[in-house]
Amino acid sequence: MTTPGKKSWYIPDAYLPSSGLGERWEGHESVCILNVGDEDAHVDFTLYFEDRAPVEITGLLLKARSNRHVGMHKPEQLGGVVVPRDVPYGIAVESDSPIIVQYSRLDVTQPNFTLMTTTPYCED
Repeated sequence: MTTPGKKSWYIPDAYLPSSGLGERWEGHESVCILNVGDEDAHVDFTLYFEDRAPVEITGLLLKARSNRHVGMHKPEQLGGVVVPRDVPYGIAVESDSPIIVQYSRLDVTQPNFTLMTTTPYCED
């Protein structure tokens, strides 16, 4: 039996919104990764921007049979990488084992908060 998931995922519409300073809620985005397999997955992100070189984030560990929410607003979860706010970008997620990826964003810059989530495009 094969393990569900794919090794390559693509999120073309990533955007870390303003934090909503002084507000009760913080604008943020997360890449949620699920590993239902019996082996740990080693995951890398590449961030693609319109006007600057790509940024690589390597060595994220997703333990076997576990879930992890990677906060793109949390440099400590990204090997120290600070993702710029209010700048559109895309994310390639590569894993050495099959995983499932979901992307979520909370935008608190509008009068009515916006929460969106999507399943990215994937390939093997």
